[in-house]
Amino acid sequence: MARYLIKKLITLLLLLLLVSIAVFSVLFVIPGDPAQIMLGINATPETLANLRAELGLDKSFFNQYTDWIGNLLSGRGNRSINYDIPVSELIVSRLAVTGPMALLAMLFAVFISLPLGIYAARHQNRSGDVTVMFLTQLGLATPEFWLGILLILLMAVELGWFSAGGFPGWSADFWGSFKALLLPAFALGLIRASILTRLTRSSMLEVLREDYVRTARAKGLRERTVVYVHALRNALIPVLTILGLQLGQLLAGAIIIENVYYLPGLGRLVFQAIGNRDLPVVRDVVLFMAAAVVVVNFLVDLAYAYIDPRIQLE
Repeated sequence: MARYLIKKLITLLLLLLLVSIAVFSVLFVIPGDPAQIMLGINATPETLANLRAELGLDKSFFNQYTDWIGNLLSGRGNRSINYDIPVSELIVSRLAVTGPMALLAMLFAVFISLPLGIYAARHQNRSGDVTVMFLTQLGLATPEFWLGILLILLMAVELGWFSAGGFPGWSADFWGSFKALLLPAFALGLIRASILTRLTRSSMLEVLREDYVRTARAKGLRERTVVYVHALRNALIPVLTILGLQLGQLLAGAIIIENVYYLPGLGRLVFQAIGNRDLPVVRDVVLFMAAAVVVVNFLVDLAYAYIDPRIQLE
């Protein structure tokens, strides 16, 4: 297990290095001058040059990259150009919105998809299976932002059960803040549930055909024990893979859904920072999102080894 863990840690560090280079490179070549945006079109060349030097924008690609990474690794952090505060403080404050919303979305997706996928597998080619597959196909064809708007029209405008948008803050109104995240989380989670339901069904069908499952049934074990104890554990391995990848899609989807619901999360922060050319914010937040995806996939690999010890020997 130790060798397997060390191998995965080295892969994790290399991936983070490559991701940081990719993020910085893409933003480095994007047109636009943050100094020009801050000072306006009437700024003199001398003033622009001084501000670029102050922000470090006059340095080479390599020097800017090393300064950025050095600030992150040393704990000093990078400062936002527009907010003039450390980007880490912005991330922590906005993560209090995006984090719980993503967690709620994943919970919605898991608790919807696993029962439906198992039910569809156990009733293959029957009316229940056909109905579940039709609903998942409908879910896959529905854009998140459109589903979010429909939920606002139904739950907020017509029924009045939820607010149409905004976020009061956890300290000001905990229950109101929780309710404000339910609709966007459900919009994000329902799409993921469609994918996971189909994957759970196909994985369960494959596992239920294995010899050890037939042996368990031949021994007279109850069907629930065969399905939920013997089959489900092995069927979850590919599902865990998609769950790890879904986190990245959730963070990316948050950019749109947070603007639909006017939520002050990481997605909306990135959207505003791109418009304002606040490069330190864009770099740090995008790197944080990418690092979160890499770390989650690292944890998924560890979960593989726990579920199926044979993976450690490959």
